[in-house]
Amino acid sequence: MPSDIPGAEQPTTRRPKTTQQFVLDELRRAIERREIAPGEAIRQDALAERLGVSRVPIREALKILEGEGQVLYQPHRGYQVVELSIDDLIEVYHLRRILETEAIRLGVPSLGKADLDELDELRIDIDVAGEVGDVLAMTAANRRFHFLIFDLAEMPRLSRLIRNLWDATDAYRSLYYAGETNRVHIRQEHEQILQAARAKDAERIVQLHDDHRDNAIRTLTAVIEAEASSHE
Repeated sequence: MPSDIPGAEQPTTRRPKTTQQFVLDELRRAIERREIAPGEAIRQDALAERLGVSRVPIREALKILEGEGQVLYQPHRGYQVVELSIDDLIEVYHLRRILETEAIRLGVPSLGKADLDELDELRIDIDVAGEVGDVLAMTAANRRFHFLIFDLAEMPRLSRLIRNLWDATDAYRSLYYAGETNRVHIRQEHEQILQAARAKDAERIVQLHDDHRDNAIRTLTAVIEAEASSHE
């Protein structure tokens, strides 16, 4: 079973992960940590050996990631992590703006005390992870924070589309959270979002998300430009 593999993360629920889910989670983490960098080929044989599985769940997981836009398949070359251009990045964030604005406006009126308490707990989780430099924990808690509001719209297809767009930039998002200045901005933005959520001020939350995305675009554009220059 995957849980017996040395170094593998143990399931947090009573039901054990399937091999495919285990492989999918490990691939997501490798992409987010940039252990497999944008543009880099994914060596299926080496990955299967490292995880102690056959190539079948590797291929299945890669097809899922391809559907999410995180990896790209090229004939005779195999799979590689998607390498975003600045135009790609801007398009992804533009689509997020459209969909997230709708989700916020639909979801905010349903915010209850339990939701606000959970938002506050997640805000603290993000801050604690940021203080110790645990970028992976920070990005995971950050995603739960934002999707708590999006999912209140109770439109599963809308939430799924937004998740796919978030997935498409996972390889770059961890770099944004790695910067101390960015982490300070994130802390401030989340405090403001929580205040607006308590007031059920949907338009204020929309504006804060717009600012949040604009900051990310500026930072990630600089990252992409720097990586492009290093390859020249």
